[in-house]
Amino acid sequence: MLRRLGKPAPAARGGSNPFVSFEYPNSLFGEILDWMLAPLLLLWPISIAATNHVASFLANQPYDQHLADNVTAIVKLVKIDGERVTVNLPASARTVLRTDETDLLFYQVVAPNTRVVQGDREIPWPPLPARIEDGKVLFRDDRIDAENVRIAYAFIPVRNGQPPAVIQVAETLRKREALSSSIISGVLLPQFAIIPLAVILVYMGLSRGIAPLRLLQQRIHRRRPSDLSPIPVTRVPEEVRPVVVAFNQMMSRLEENLQAQQRFIAQAAHQMRTPLTGLKTQTEIALSETDPAQMRHALQLIAESTDRASHMINQLLILARTEASHEKLHQVVPVDLGQLAREVAGEWVMRALAKRIDLGFEDCGQPVVINGIPLLLRELLTNLVDNAVKYTPAGGHVTVRVRDSHQPVIEVEDDGIGIAPEERESVFERFYRVLGTDAEGSGLGLPIAAEIAELHQARIELQAGRNGRGSLFRIEFPLDRVIARAEPAARNSAPYPFGP
Repeated sequence: MLRRLGKPAPAARGGSNPFVSFEYPNSLFGEILDWMLAPLLLLWPISIAATNHVASFLANQPYDQHLADNVTAIVKLVKIDGERVTVNLPASARTVLRTDETDLLFYQVVAPNTRVVQGDREIPWPPLPARIEDGKVLFRDDRIDAENVRIAYAFIPVRNGQPPAVIQVAETLRKREALSSSIISGVLLPQFAIIPLAVILVYMGLSRGIAPLRLLQQRIHRRRPSDLSPIPVTRVPEEVRPVVVAFNQMMSRLEENLQAQQRFIAQAAHQMRTPLTGLKTQTEIALSETDPAQMRHALQLIAESTDRASHMINQLLILARTEASHEKLHQVVPVDLGQLAREVAGEWVMRALAKRIDLGFEDCGQPVVINGIPLLLRELLTNLVDNAVKYTPAGGHVTVRVRDSHQPVIEVEDDGIGIAPEERESVFERFYRVLGTDAEGSGLGLPIAAEIAELHQARIELQAGRNGRGSLFRIEFPLDRVIARAEPAARNSAPYPFGP
């Protein structure tokens, strides 16, 4: 029977995704302390600016009221007769306006024609508002003789079309600045003592708060290296409890793995004892023989036993390597499943011909490239094909196929003796052998295939073959490992004989 085998397409180029590393703080205590003190240090300048603003506002209020009272008093003493403005301001009142031990005081009465009727000429002319209200006191900041002053002023309307008369009283800011400084000092000086105290209290509070973590650390350090029992979560802080639960789950999985390894070592030692005992017995028989024909027969048995022992050791090594496989030991690269399956099937052609088995390969017609470990995937297919050829009688059929309908799938189907439904789960256990078969085997081929499939997040399952005869092993790979689905390429369609 002839099966068509296309020319393999080159594997898709590309590499595996690089590991992304994240740097985490070395100290949880320091990280929390930073996040608590950083806002405090950020808010301190804001507090100083807000305090300065509030202090200036509070310092201005009483002195502004005093200036407004002076303006109101002068307004009452102003008389307007047409365009003539007179001020009946007694000398005592002028003396009061000029008397101040700290600040300089200025006053001014200006007629509509901008003539200064009485007072100081140094006060600048105020801006005219859009709507003049008679006698309303307004405030502004300005400068007189290069010194900052606060000015209170009011307008007195004369008649329509004429500018108003203006009364202004100005005062320097020395008392205001002194009062503002006193308020700021009274508020901020205690903060210089409170903030360091707050830092100390925060530090002590955090030290007390993370004390249960230190106790948990001590409990873990006091454990014996062989103690993998769960950590009690009764006295663990609620925030750390999920971490401890996850740690307990990891320890449980580790204990299961260790127990599985111990069982594996014990089973492997038991399985190796049988061929070694047989080798020793056959060697003793060969040494005791004097007939060359009998001696040759004994040596042939020794060679066969050595081959079986060597095969079992190799499978044990592969199984151990599979369990330890990760990207540091086996690099994950793009693998064309069709090309790989074709090569593995081609390697088994001669052995299939020797048993008169029709070995065929079916391609899906396009490259199916996944991220995987080529060496282990080849071992997976080799074990499945070996199992199919081994348990298929002469004249039977074995087919290796690659499908890509929804997910990448590799199938190895035979029409041999088959496996009973109740034993299909057990065949993936180590050293399990189906009873009633004469084929030699170690019971490790299918467990190795299952381990490699699990390593690639693939699902392996065993079903009955076509028409209920034989066995069908199906490996389905996840979509997240697929890196290329090319259009059907022009392949070499020359027939390739995979069977008689």
